[in-house]
Amino acid sequence: MRTARAVNPSVLKGHCRAVGLPLYGEIEPHPNPLKIDHVWLMLDIGLDQPLKLAINTISIRNRDAGFDSRVRVGIHREPYSTLPLIGLYPHPGLDYSFFEATHNVFYEHYEHHALENLLVDRIRAAVLVEVWGELYAQRNIGIHQIHCRRASCAVPVDLQREDGALKFFFAEDNLCETLLFKFCGQP
Repeated sequence: MRTARAVNPSVLKGHCRAVGLPLYGEIEPHPNPLKIDHVWLMLDIGLDQPLKLAINTISIRNRDAGFDSRVRVGIHREPYSTLPLIGLYPHPGLDYSFFEATHNVFYEHYEHHALENLLVDRIRAAVLVEVWGELYAQRNIGIHQIHCRRASCAVPVDLQREDGALKFFFAEDNLCETLLFKFCGQP
């Protein structure tokens, strides 16, 4: 696997793109099942520590406001001929509308546990993962906001061209899947 020179995470702020080897996926641990709203996917991107991806599996804010808490997922499948280089890169952010204009994307509602299972299954089967989102650093370095950032039923803030996405590369048939995530009320 070819590795690009990883960007030092301390110089990156905001949006980024990362490519890494899948390590494992786990459901966010919490003693209160009503607070579990993420799957964590861990990637090796060539740094001293793994990169943690935090992917929403429900919207607690929509649920608590009385709206549909399910996540809508659009999956676009296509073949690939080469794999991207492993590393961490600055990126301005995605805009789902550009992707949707050039690809046939159909969004399907996923129940909380079904989406957890989908993500954990994909990380196990993938040979490489590419992600777009917002970089964060707490105890670990990670990426979150891996979803559409437009206004939703419970979140009035409308951020454009700041979307995040997830892409899995599989060895079988050289296929990859790009996953786009939307919440209730997002266009």
